[in-house]
This record gives sequence, C-alpha cells and structure tokens, in this order.
Amino acid sequence: MIVETTLWLKSGTIMLTFIKLPLLLVFFISLLSPLLSTAATPINIWPKPRFLSWPQRKAITLSPDFTITSPQHQYLSASVARYLNLIRSENYSPLTTGPIKLTKGYTLRKLVITVTDLSLPLHHGVNESYTLSVPVGSFSARLSAHSVLGAMHGLETFSQMVWGRAPHLCVPVGIYIQDSPLFGHRGLLLDTSRNYYGVEDITRTIQAMSSNKLNVFHWHITDSHSFPLVLPSEPSLAAKGSYGPDMVYTPEDVSMIVQFGLEHGVRVLPEIDTPGHTGSWGEAYPDIVTCGNMFWWPSGKSWDERLASEPGTGQLNPLNPKTYEVVKNVIRDVAKLFPEPFFHGGGDEVIPGCWKTDSSITSFLSSGGTLSQLLEKYINSTLPYIVSQNRTVVYWEDVLLDAKIKVEASVLPKEHTILQTWNNGPVNTKRIVAAGYRVIVSSSEYYYLDCGHGGFLGNDSQYDQQGGGGSGGGSWCAPFKTWQSIYNYDITDGLVDEEERKLVLGGEVALWSEQADPTVLDSRLWPRASAFAESLWSGNRDERGVKRCGEALDRLNRWRYRMVKRGIGAEPIQPLWCLKNPGMCNAAVHSASQDL
Repeated sequence: MIVETTLWLKSGTIMLTFIKLPLLLVFFISLLSPLLSTAATPINIWPKPRFLSWPQRKAITLSPDFTITSPQHQYLSASVARYLNLIRSENYSPLTTGPIKLTKGYTLRKLVITVTDLSLPLHHGVNESYTLSVPVGSFSARLSAHSVLGAMHGLETFSQMVWGRAPHLCVPVGIYIQDSPLFGHRGLLLDTSRNYYGVEDITRTIQAMSSNKLNVFHWHITDSHSFPLVLPSEPSLAAKGSYGPDMVYTPEDVSMIVQFGLEHGVRVLPEIDTPGHTGSWGEAYPDIVTCGNMFWWPSGKSWDERLASEPGTGQLNPLNPKTYEVVKNVIRDVAKLFPEPFFHGGGDEVIPGCWKTDSSITSFLSSGGTLSQLLEKYINSTLPYIVSQNRTVVYWEDVLLDAKIKVEASVLPKEHTILQTWNNGPVNTKRIVAAGYRVIVSSSEYYYLDCGHGGFLGNDSQYDQQGGGGSGGGSWCAPFKTWQSIYNYDITDGLVDEEERKLVLGGEVALWSEQADPTVLDSRLWPRASAFAESLWSGNRDERGVKRCGEALDRLNRWRYRMVKRGIGAEPIQPLWCLKNPGMCNAAVHSASQDL
C-alpha cells in the first residue's frame, strides 16, 4: 500500500502533520525528517534546467541497493561509478523549509541510462541534451541522452535531486526534466604561467566545472613568466623556463588531466600564447626572443613606448628562421598531448616597442616593412601548420582588431579560425561576427575573475594618496566582477541578425594569475563561475523574458553550500541567516529586486 505523508520542516525544528499514524511510521518519519529539510522550491538544480515539471511535489526514498545501469563506454562508465558513489555518500541536507509529500510503499531501485549514439566524440557541437524522469509508481528512473556528454549532464542533475542521509536518501517522484544548453562552448580559463597550480588543483577545478555543466577547461599554460609544460621535442623550454623542476607539467600529468576531463565531460583546450607573451622561451632560446629580460616600461618613456603590458617581457622574432623550427616542434608535441580539436595560438598584446629593440626588425622597418607585416609573416608561417595537425585555431581578437599590429582577414581563413574577444564588451563581439568569424566571448568587463583585487606593481603612485588605494580597486580591469554582473551579461547583446548570433559559440570566464594561486583558487572562481554557467546553459531570463537574477540568488546561495560540501571552497555570497530566512535579504522594493 502506498501512503503519502506531508512533512513540514523548519530551520532544524521538526514539524510533522499527521493523523492517527501507526507508532512505527511516526518513528520512521522522525528518522527521516531531519533529512527532508527543503527550500520553497524543494529541489535545487544548478544550472536551472530549460524545462522542469514536478506538479505534485512528491518524493520517495532510494532503495539501499539503488544502482545505475548504462551502456559500456570508456568515459560514461567512469562517470556512472563516480556519481553512484556521490549519491550514496554525499548526505546532503538542505537548510531551508518547504512541504514535501513522502510516498511510502515502494523505493527507487535504479536509474536506467540510454544513449542514442555512443560513438559521438566529446567535441564542440555535440548534442548535449538529455531528458530525465522519475515516474510515479515505478521502481526505475530514466535518463535518455543523444550523446555521452548529455548523459553526464543528466547524471549531475540526478545527483542534485537527491538529499538525505544514507540509508534514508530521498528523490522527487513524478518529476520530468528536458534540458539542453543555449551555448555549446561554456569555458573557464586558468593561467598557470604567472603562478603555478598543482595537478590536484586543476582536477578539482575540472570536477567543479562538471558539477556546473561547464565543458571547456581553457588551459593558458605558458606566458612570459614561465614555461611549465614539459615537451619531448623541446625539453629545455620547461627545464630552463619553468619556475623549477617541481613546478612543471609532464606528459604523464597532461595525460591524466585530459583523461580526468573527458571522464567529467570537460574538454581540455591548450593555449600556447605566441608570438607575444613568450619571454620564458628566451631562457632556452635567447636568440629567437626580442626584448627578453628587459624592464617592461623604461624610465622616461611614454606608455606607447613600453616593452610589455605588464612586467614580463619577450616576443618571438618572426624574422629568425629558428623561431619556426622551435614553434613547430611545440605545436606538434602539444597536438599529440591534447586530443582537443581546438588549438589556442594566443596572438594577443604584441607590443611594438619590444619588436623594435631587435636590430634585424628595425632594419626591416627602415626598409619599408611594417609591424603588421611581421605579424602576418608569423601567422602565415604557423597557422597552416596548426591546421595540418587537424586543429581549428583559436586566437585572441587582437590579431584582427588591434589598433597597431594586426593582420588582414584574408590571412585568417574563417573555416579554420575562431576569435576570442576580451575588450569592449558587445562592441568587439559585433565586429568579429560582422566580419564572419566564429567567436568565444570573454569580455574583461564582465568575465575576468581576477579584477578588483588591487594592483601588483611596486612603486605605483596611484596608491600614494590620502585615503587612497587606487580607483575602482586598483587593477586595470577593476572593479571586482560580482556574480550579479556576470549573470546578467548577455553575450549576444546587440546582435539582431540571426546568422551573426549563430557565430557566437559561447563564452569563457577567465582567471589570470598575477594575484592568484592555489590558496585562493576556489574562492576566486566559485560561485561566480556558477553564475556564468547558468547564464550560458539556460539563460538569465525567465519565460517572460525578464532578468531572473533576483530569483537566482536563493538558488545560487543553496548551490554554493552544496559545492562546499563537495569539497569546493566557494566563497559565501550572503550570511547563512539569509538562507534560513528566504526573502528576508531582498531589497526593500521587492519587485525591483526580482527584475534586476
């Protein structure tokens, strides 16, 4: 016989409503009741699914023998094992209140996964949709997906639907979810050159990305500051250009990280930034690097005459044949280490002053050559080689949009080139798609997570003020990017043409590491990257087209606490009191706070 009991649980105090229940049932409910504390919306799935129906707000318990069945697949099978362990061991108990009808008489014994096409690779553009249902009266939940990646997303959603303490775990019943992302590229960039992060920091980040349905780990591996990647063909680059032998990534490390990523539905996209940001290369090959180890902004010089945009000088010399020998070795090795079809070639912030310190380049310029022709020579010599490795090339927007050093569009074949924007918000996104290029949006005004923590330069006069401290937080991209500003940013803003909108592949939040290392990694990223994840997965607007930032606050707050329970050091966004008193921390004008 199926029995339904309505449970109300409030702030840790058990409030049960029942009439003439057998003593044994009352005792059983008393065991379960601390586990069933719920919010006004009893389940909290982040990012919010595109469609969710749960009309009756009923729940059942998981069988002690609950299991997950799925087709055999290298990455999916590993994911299934991981989620089964998480479901059994997480013991997540929400802190806020709400009613649930606990249905007795049967338990959920298994989750059955079906995948339409197991052969689909975990590449950009693969169908990530899934449907998930827990039918009333059935012993089995059902998860259907077109691809393995969609099945992984469905597993994450199911894990977030489970609450309670084993062996009394509960899951909503009569629920149906149909879900898919708005954008196929949902990435997070981590800079591991300016400061070093251990493999365990990277894998923990990938694990958190998977929980938030982010699918691209953009690994900015090298820069002027260090070259931590050990490459078989060019071992001296890391041996001489890293911070030390204990701060490198070996081929075995890379293989493990890539494998870990694929098992979590996260692609690892490598970036080897060239021809700028390459001072670390000069430790092994000083002859191919211009202005290496020089002071970045010579005294008495204007900003336009600087050698780099920040301390850490050095750019590859496009006129030296040795440059291309080394670069092609690097490209070939990286392509072998990373199966990802995208290869990020950098291309940003090529500074005129640095190239002008080299005598061969000044001779080239005095003979009528231009700095843009130098960049064109470099791109023409390296882009076809990247393409020959069966890779699509990603460059920062500078190669096409920089005011001083850029190439013509004819040099960047649209079928092989993607541009990543970081300046001028929607304006540069519009310029790129108007030129016919696919784009990844990383607008520094919204998506740079390192901003607003002050500057890192010594002897900076902006701080020498009474009551000062630098304007807007001191860093060049201040102020701090709040989760609200991240959540509310529309990456297709201003694109009215549907063909242009289709060229926006998605976006990335970025953590540059001038002032970040493993000690602050989690708090810099989360839960702000979670806000980004939902905005690109299901959008930042409700079914009426109204911004839902106000509604998202309580959900994000609850999700932050669950991430912390999962071992992610996400920073708090409200006092705990707000979570236990929903609605009490809104602005005075309630309707305004809901329509942010």
